[in-house]
Amino acid sequence: MIYLDHAATTRPEPEVVEAMIPFLRDNYMNPSAFYQPAVRTRMQVEKARRSIAQFINAPYDSIVFTSGGTESDNWAIRMGAKISEDKGKHIITTKIEHPAVLNTVRFMEEQGYDVTYLDVDSTGRIDLDDLKSAIREDTVLISIMHANNEIGTIQPIEEIGKIAHEHGILFHTDAVQTFGHIKIDVSDCNIDLLSASAHKLYGPKGIGLLYIRDRKKFAKLLFGGSQELGLRPGTENVADIIGFAKAVEIAESAVESDHENQNALREELKSSILKEIPGAVINENEKEHLPGTLNVTFPSVSAETILIRLDMNGICASAGSACSAGALEPSHVLTSIGKSDDEAKRTIRFSIGRENTKDDIVKTVEVLKALLTPTS
Repeated sequence: MIYLDHAATTRPEPEVVEAMIPFLRDNYMNPSAFYQPAVRTRMQVEKARRSIAQFINAPYDSIVFTSGGTESDNWAIRMGAKISEDKGKHIITTKIEHPAVLNTVRFMEEQGYDVTYLDVDSTGRIDLDDLKSAIREDTVLISIMHANNEIGTIQPIEEIGKIAHEHGILFHTDAVQTFGHIKIDVSDCNIDLLSASAHKLYGPKGIGLLYIRDRKKFAKLLFGGSQELGLRPGTENVADIIGFAKAVEIAESAVESDHENQNALREELKSSILKEIPGAVINENEKEHLPGTLNVTFPSVSAETILIRLDMNGICASAGSACSAGALEPSHVLTSIGKSDDEAKRTIRFSIGRENTKDDIVKTVEVLKALLTPTS
């Protein structure tokens, strides 16, 4: 199998699985209990929290574990906006956010909030002047993703964070696609709230985090016990937390080599497609993009047909976001960057990962060429 869908999920590294197993077998105690085995389990949870916090230059007690990116986005937006509700009810986001953000701000609109959806250019980047113009006296939250999950475009979050703080506005970023792949310093970037998920960086599914700069002002989304620094009730998912920390540990040492290797394979795939398949169009920001994500609009043939042919040859890719798989409507990301509905439905996302090789790229292009290049 050739797996080119790492933006959807990644295979947990063997070291991650190995680190988790003891907490699924012998060290299964509830970390909130008072006997020694449980206390030792609690110490491992807190050790994991510290190591992940250090990874983004954050205080230890600013990391709250969640079930994943979707929960973190929901929590950040719903409770983040309420912190300054006495100031106003205006939220700024973009038209190309993940559904976890877009559907949450739509819910906030139903609760009486006003939401501004910023346009992006043909490469998926916002215009910082548009952001400045959208800010009002009653703006309480800016939520803009770090990198897009479909086209891989990276937003200027350091500049966005600076603008937000100059106006006294909370800044949330969905960093699910970048956490563990691109170095992030929450202090330098003026980030107040950050969402991340372990399964995008070779960790387990079902575990994520929300970084909260000032948790004293932050409200619970759920009610129950006093777990997770008193902010998120429910018995901790210990094994997955340990796996998350191990995945971060691996990412910290591999981030530069991963970036170099994946970007090289991405460029190989890009140049080969453009050479072998006339009419193919790359949807990207040439300078600011994820190292492994390549989004391509192909001529004539539907994405569904292409994906079936790839699958028949043991190649896994996707049409847009995995979270929207099966949707009948064209990708909102692609239409926002100027693609027609027809073009959007002829677009494939390839996302390269740690285990991919040049042979994977050669095989993929061979299959695409056989399908898309007319024979004489």
